[in-house]
Formats: sequence, structure tokens, C-alpha cells
Amino acid sequence: MGNPVAARYETARFAGAAGRNWYRSDPTLRFLLAHHLGADGLAWAEPYLDRLGTLMGGVVAAAAVETDRHPAELVRYDRFGHEVNEIVLPQSFLAARAAIQAESVFRPALAAAATEAGVDLEPLVAAWTYLLDQADIGMSCALGTGGEMVLRLAAAHAPADVAARVAELFPNGEYSGEAAQLFTERSGGSDLGALETVARHSGDAWRLSGVKWFVSNANGAAYLVLARPEGAPEGIRGVAPFLVLRTRRDGSPNGITVRRLKDKLGTRSVASAEVELADAEGFLLAPDPGPAGLDGTDLGLGGLMRLTNNARLGVAMMGLGCARRALVEALCYTTAREAFGARLVDQPLVRRTLAALVVDVEAAQALVFDGFLGPPLRLAAPLAKLFAGRLGVTAASVAIELHGGNGYIEDWPVARLFRDAQVNTVWEGPDNVLCLDVRRALVREGAAEPYLARLNAVLARAAGPGSAALRHAAALLGAARAELPGVLEDWRDLDRRDPRAAEAALESLARHLSVTLAAALLVEQAGWGAGPEHDRKALVAARFATAHLAPADVGARLREAAELLEESEVLLSGAFVDR
Repeated sequence: MGNPVAARYETARFAGAAGRNWYRSDPTLRFLLAHHLGADGLAWAEPYLDRLGTLMGGVVAAAAVETDRHPAELVRYDRFGHEVNEIVLPQSFLAARAAIQAESVFRPALAAAATEAGVDLEPLVAAWTYLLDQADIGMSCALGTGGEMVLRLAAAHAPADVAARVAELFPNGEYSGEAAQLFTERSGGSDLGALETVARHSGDAWRLSGVKWFVSNANGAAYLVLARPEGAPEGIRGVAPFLVLRTRRDGSPNGITVRRLKDKLGTRSVASAEVELADAEGFLLAPDPGPAGLDGTDLGLGGLMRLTNNARLGVAMMGLGCARRALVEALCYTTAREAFGARLVDQPLVRRTLAALVVDVEAAQALVFDGFLGPPLRLAAPLAKLFAGRLGVTAASVAIELHGGNGYIEDWPVARLFRDAQVNTVWEGPDNVLCLDVRRALVREGAAEPYLARLNAVLARAAGPGSAALRHAAALLGAARAELPGVLEDWRDLDRRDPRAAEAALESLARHLSVTLAAALLVEQAGWGAGPEHDRKALVAARFATAHLAPADVGARLREAAELLEESEVLLSGAFVDR
């Protein structure tokens, strides 16, 4: 019999998420991919997914720690005093980026092979970003920020020679790491109508001047810039998107100065900066309205905002990645750590906390993956980001608490995770802006009907026989669905009578819509087939619906805690496999 005191100091037991294969250890990811790819598609994709799991849990996770400690530096001048404006990226970042791009899901060769095999690439895109976001959301931002927007808008609107140059800059598609968005100014980030950057016409190009206050991936080569053309009206309708490249058409440096790098709370692996444009050459990424069109007609911002919804789904995936990583770190630590004569994971309060976190993480997973892979739904992006972005912060905080004092120390991974996760409630709109987007969708775009129709479809499929857990989840979902028309009408009535009060009520409404949709998607997943995995997913659906949709009273909460503890073994063992 070993020495129990000496065993406390066997530090090899405290292996966290890093160093593991994140694909093999994630049954919930395999469950989703089995459905979306089918058996044959998953068999074809698994060697690639296996390499991704090893890469993200190994090289990329390790490099993220080093880059966080030694981030990029700005070199303003060379030794002769010439202004060079160079952002020097650390070797840890460069090595990780090269390894990721070598296994990029956007490589033309992989896309061709998938097409030849008859495999849908979109589920692999979702899996790739999900695994990367567990390792380093800063790297995800550096690779993907604005890439889709730049490629799509440049192909549609830039002069042919400029569009060709852009295509050359993105050999790995939208995740080539060469794009940056120059939106935020000192006047604010969300209030785009207040921006001050000005664009003046110059032949088939424009000249842009202004200061952008927060630019992520400032080392990129292709900037997507919001500016107001001379003569355009004040407010958001006078704002238009432009493409600005690091070099002008003639090869000379463009009018771009990096004033300083931001000293950020987290996501230090992506270089963020203040950038000044001084007569920088740019190209309008919208139909040129000409002088007569500067009287308030749409200058292209509407199309850009539609693309922003895709970016919001990307940030929702980052929130999910943070939440999943926090869950795994918490499970690993509490399994190894002992206190009061037992492992932490076996202590009832800890076990109940972990089981509840498993349920919420899988709800976020359902929302985000459905946003990527499910039928289009206008409300999907803001609702997914609202739930998953906030959960990333909450989950990281829970993981710190479960690590105790160690969690508060930067030597352990959850401190950085907490710092990184907070940005997901800021990037692409904080919670309040998301709620305003929900309002816009409901009032101007008729988004309620497709949303309710999606719930109806789930309930219709769940009407047949099923496990007790599935029937319970479907009953709670059905009751919530039945109440929604009245809830929405009450809010619309308030909006007509008192718009300010209706706006103040938006967060409660939006969060209720998000958890109701998440419950519906979990019920839907449980009905994808039969077997232990689907029975477990029904249990997840029932626990989530009970926590978020059932009437709340003290007695119900006591019963819920007891049931969650009783079901914890199934929930925990199906969330993470320790291999």
C-alpha cells in the first residue's frame, strides 16, 4: 500500500487538457460529426480529425502559453532612424501558425479530396474552428478576422487587378491570416455612425484618412476599413466599406502607420493596435454611387452587416471553445486533486457543479454547431453569441474556482483562459448590441415566425415514443413554445407604448429565446437515433430544460440538484474520455 501523503506530490497526476488528443477525448464532437457526416463520411474524415486533435492539443496549445508570455512587438524605426512600422511576431506564434495552416481545412487539396469522396466539408470547418478555439482564440482571430468579408467583397467590387492581388494574399482561403477590420474609432466601437475617417475620390480609387482605435491582426496585409466618403451624410447611412492594402498599386508603402500595440487583458497572440491612415489608397467595396448617390442611399454597409452575422457565429464558437477547454481542465484537475479524504470530483457539490457545466457546454455546442450547419435562421448568430460568449467567461471562472488558489496563478492554464474568454462578450458586439440586433430582427425582418417554426418542427419530431428524459424535455419545451406568442406580443405592445422600456426588457427576452432554442436543439439531437449516446443526450436536454425553462421554486431547485447528482456519472463520462 502506497504512502497517501507522498501521493499528494506526484505531480504527473495533474495533467490538464494540453498534451491530449482533443478529438479522441471528446465524445460530444464525435456524436455531432457522426450525424452531420454520416458513417462513411466520418470514416473518411477521421484520420484528418485525429491529426487535428493531436495538433491543437499539442503544438498549438503549448505555443499559446509561450506567445501569451512573449507577445508581438512593434518596431517603429530601424537603426538609421527610418520609420519601418514593423510588427515582429514571436517565433512561438509563427511556428503554431505554420503548423495550423499545414492542416488547414481551407486548403484546396483537402476540399478537392472531400469533394471526390462525396464528403461535406462544412462539418469539418466547424470541427476545425472548434478545436482551434480550445487552444487559442487569439490565433483564431489572427487567422480569420475579416477574411471572408475581404475576399467576398473584393471579388465583387474591387478593380480586377486589385481583386487578383487580394486572392494571392489568401492562399489558404479566408483563414490565411492576412485580413484586419478597421472599424473602431475613439468615438466608439458599436456606434459606427459616429466614425470620423474620411474617404475622398481619386480616379477609380479613394484616399482615406483617419485614426482607428482598435485593430486586431494589425500585421495583416489587407484591411477592411469603414469610412465616410466626402459629401456623404452624417450617421450610419453615410458609412461605406473600403479595401486598403499594405502597399499601393505601384508597390510603394501605403499611408498606414501603426501608432502603438494595445496592452490587452488577454488574446495576446493576436497583435492589436491603433492604426492611422494618412491619404491611404483604398477601394470602395460596394457599387460606386457617384456624386448623386451620396445623399443618404445605402453605400454598402447593409451587405457588410449581413456578413457580420457570420463573424458573430465565429465569436460564438470562440466562446464555446473557451467553455469546452474550461470544462476539460476542471474535469482533469478535480479527478487528480484530493481533499477531505476523497477526490474533488467525488465531492457532491463539486460533482453537481461539473454536471451542470457539462449540460450548459453541450447546450452552447448545440446552438453554435446548428448556426454553422443547421437550416438558416436569422436569430441564430446573436442568440448563439449571447449564450456561448457569456458561458465562456462563466465556465473559465468555475474552472478557476475548482482549481482553488492554483487557478489564480498564471502557471496554470485557466488564468489565461479566463483573460481570453472575456473578449468574446466584446468582439462583434457586446451583449447589449446583440439584444438590439434581436430587436431589429424581430421588428424589421419578421424573424419570429421562422424561429417559432423551427421549434414547431422539433416538437413534431419529438411527439413519438421516447425515453422518460426526452418526454420530460419535450414537455417543458412545448410549454415554453406555447407561451412564446403571448410573450412576444406583450413585448411588441410595450415597444409600441414605451420603446425605452421595451429596449430595457430586451436582454430578458433575448436570453429566453436563446435558452429555448438551445433546449429545442438538444431535444432534436436526442431524436437523431437510438442507443446510449442518444439516451444520454436526452438526459442533457432534460437537465437543461429543467434548469432554464421549468418554473422555479426552492423545492424544485432542491429536487433538481439531487437528480443532477444522481445522473452525474452518465453526464460526465459522456463528456470527456481520459485517453
